[in-house]
Amino acid sequence: MSRAAAATVSFGTLQTHRWLNTGRIVLAAVLAAALTACAQQGKVDRGDEPGQGQPGAEIIELDSDRAPPTSEELEPQPDGPGTGEVELTPPDGVAARHKVAILLPLSGPRHELGNAMLQAAQLGLFDTAGENFALIVRDTEGTAEGAEAAAREAVDAGAELILGPIFSKSVEAVTPVAQSAAVPVMAFSNNRKVARPGVYVLGWLPSEQVERVLGYAVSQGLRRFAVLAPSNDYGDLIVNAMETSARRLGGELARVAYYDATSPDVSAPIKRLSDYEERRAALRQRIAQLENQGTAAARGELEELKTMDALGSAPFDAVMVPTGGKELQTIAPTLPFYDVDPDEVRFLGTAQWNDPSLGTEPALIGGWFAAPSPDGWNSFKTRYNRTFGSVPPRLVSLAYDATALAALLARRAANDDTREPGKPVYDPATLTMASGFAGVDGVFRMRQDGLVERRYAVMEMQRNALKVLDPAPTDFRTLTY
Repeated sequence: MSRAAAATVSFGTLQTHRWLNTGRIVLAAVLAAALTACAQQGKVDRGDEPGQGQPGAEIIELDSDRAPPTSEELEPQPDGPGTGEVELTPPDGVAARHKVAILLPLSGPRHELGNAMLQAAQLGLFDTAGENFALIVRDTEGTAEGAEAAAREAVDAGAELILGPIFSKSVEAVTPVAQSAAVPVMAFSNNRKVARPGVYVLGWLPSEQVERVLGYAVSQGLRRFAVLAPSNDYGDLIVNAMETSARRLGGELARVAYYDATSPDVSAPIKRLSDYEERRAALRQRIAQLENQGTAAARGELEELKTMDALGSAPFDAVMVPTGGKELQTIAPTLPFYDVDPDEVRFLGTAQWNDPSLGTEPALIGGWFAAPSPDGWNSFKTRYNRTFGSVPPRLVSLAYDATALAALLARRAANDDTREPGKPVYDPATLTMASGFAGVDGVFRMRQDGLVERRYAVMEMQRNALKVLDPAPTDFRTLTY
C-alpha cells in the first residue's frame, strides 16, 4: 500500500480501514465532555535524582480503565479518496494549539502491528485529549526511508512531539529530522543505542529486567549465575547487564556461553556452560574405580551412579536464558538433557517469558523472570478486545501510554494559569520529571539521556499460568533486597 493510501481511522466504528478518509477525521465534541480529571498518586523521594528534570512531587497517572467508547461517543467521517494524511482533530471552530505526530508502519510487512498500535493510540486519545489537541498520523511503511519521510511531513505539519517509530533503524532515521526542528521523540524501540537527549526509548529495557530478577534471586540466597545468550548485540547486552548487576548485588557471573540463534542445535554451548563433558568423564572414572573395588559399599554407590548422566551439579545456582517463543521452547528442554537440572538450578528470564503458554514446557515451570506488572495490562487488554474485537499485540501499551501522556500534558498546560506564555508543552524538564508517570505497564520516567526507567514485577512460570512473586514497585524509591 502506498503512502497515499495509508490506513484510515474511523471514529464511528473505531476500526482501521484500508483507505483514507478525505482530509481530516473529526474528533467528536462529546469526547471532551467524557474526559476524566487527572489522577495523581503517591509521593516519591527522588526528586534530586541525577539525570532527571524537575522534581515533580507526584506521579502523573494515565487513566486506562475507562469504559470502551461507543459509536455514539465517536463520530464517523464520510469516506473519500485517499490523501496520505490523517489528522485526528478537534471539532470545527476549536483551534488545535498542540499537534503531536505518531509514526507507525500502517502498510508494509508489519502493518498489522502498526494498525493495532494506532487503535491503542485512539483509546489514549479518547481517554485524555482536550479540544486543543490534534494527533497527526503518518505511515512509515515499515522502513527507515519511510520513517524519515513521515517525520519530515510531521514537522512540516507543525508537530511539537513525535511518538514512534517502532524499529531502531527507523528511530535513527527520524532523529536528525526531529532534532534539527527541536522536536522531541518518544520512540517505541527498546534499543538503548538509539537513545539520546530528546529521543526517548519507551520500550522495556532488557538490562533493567536483568537487574530486577537478579536482585530477587540474590534475596532468595542465589549467588552464582550463568547466562546462555545469543551470539549477537542483544546477547552482549545481556551478558554485560548480568555481569554488572551480579557484581553490584554481591553475586558472581560464574559462566557465560553463546549460541547461534540461527542454528536449531544448541547442545554444544549448553555442554560448555554446564561442564557436561568434564562431569561425564568424572562419572565414568568414578564408575571404573568402584567396579575395581568390588565391595558392598562400592556396589551400592555404583548402582546409584549408573542412573546419572554426569557427576556433580552444574557450577552455578541460576541460569539466565534471555529469549522467548519457539527459541526458548527449543533451548529449555536441552538444558536438563545435558544435566542442568531445574530442580537444582533456577531458570531465569526476561519479559520475553511473559507468555503463559510457555508453561507447557516442564523445564520452565518454576522459572523466574521480570516483566511489567500484569494488572494494568490485563485490564487494558480486556478493554481493547471489547472495543476492537481482537487481542492486542503486547507492544500496543506503549502507543496508548505515549498518546495519553502527550494529550494529558497538553490539557494540563491549557489549564495552567501560571504557565509562561510560549513555553513548550513538551520541554525536557516536563518530560523528564523525576516522579515519572503511571501507565498501563506501571510507573515509568524518561531520563535526560533518553533512556526510560521502569519498575518491573518478578513473575514465576507455572503450568499454563504466570504468578506474581514480587509486585512491581509503584514509585522510584531505591529498591532494596
